Amino acid sequence: MRIRGTQRLGRRALLGAAGLAAVLGVSPLTARLALAAEDQKMRIGIIGSGRVGSALGTVWARAGNQVMFSSRHLENDRKLAADIGANARAGTPLEAAEFGEVLLFAVPYSAFPGLIASLENSLRGKVVINASNPFPQRDGQIASDARTKGAGLFDAQMMPGARLVRAFNAVGAARMASAHEAPGKIGMPIAADDKQAVEVASRLVREAGFEPVVVGGLDMGKYLMPGTPLAGEHTPDEVRSIAATLRP
Repeated sequence: MRIRGTQRLGRRALLGAAGLAAVLGVSPLTARLALAAEDQKMRIGIIGSGRVGSALGTVWARAGNQVMFSSRHLENDRKLAADIGANARAGTPLEAAEFGEVLLFAVPYSAFPGLIASLENSLRGKVVINASNPFPQRDGQIASDARTKGAGLFDAQMMPGARLVRAFNAVGAARMASAHEAPGKIGMPIAADDKQAVEVASRLVREAGFEPVVVGGLDMGKYLMPGTPLAGEHTPDEVRSIAATLRP
């Protein structure tokens, strides 16, 4: 059964979001994100539950967020959710996209054209954190195009209407599951143009154990991948120093 984006919100939360939206003159989704930030709980759709997606989703679920895992292998996602227990569930990528107020993409870059088409209009207005990196040797022409244009700007071209953030691209997958054990020591570079999306992503970055460092807009997203000066593990101050030497 498909789980719609608002199905898990209680009536009180829905009414609260609607009221806040009316008072502030913002969209209901923006109001729900503000309420979620206030009570420190969000609904997160994980699209791609490999090493990065499963590690981050597990940390976020155990921090009290509601997480839905999705991939091409639903049975694996169901097992993962069962192992985590409370706050975790599994669904199709479309169900995860509709469920989440915030979405994390962690898929091979070559999967995006077909995947985005299958998600219909479920990305519009959502905060989308793209942890995927374009590797021409693996992903072919789309990865070459993304590297030529810059991954952040290419992400925006692929997902019009989404509130995009590039994050979790420059640190190895093995660290995603363990950084919360010694929080704040590793800086996590973030590139985005949307201020509220940065605030939402920054909260999730901290929950994962990293210190968010905004390095600029989506035009700086080309540096958030392996093989660039920002790749690897650096302290927050080191990330700031490196980013100051780079140009959009």
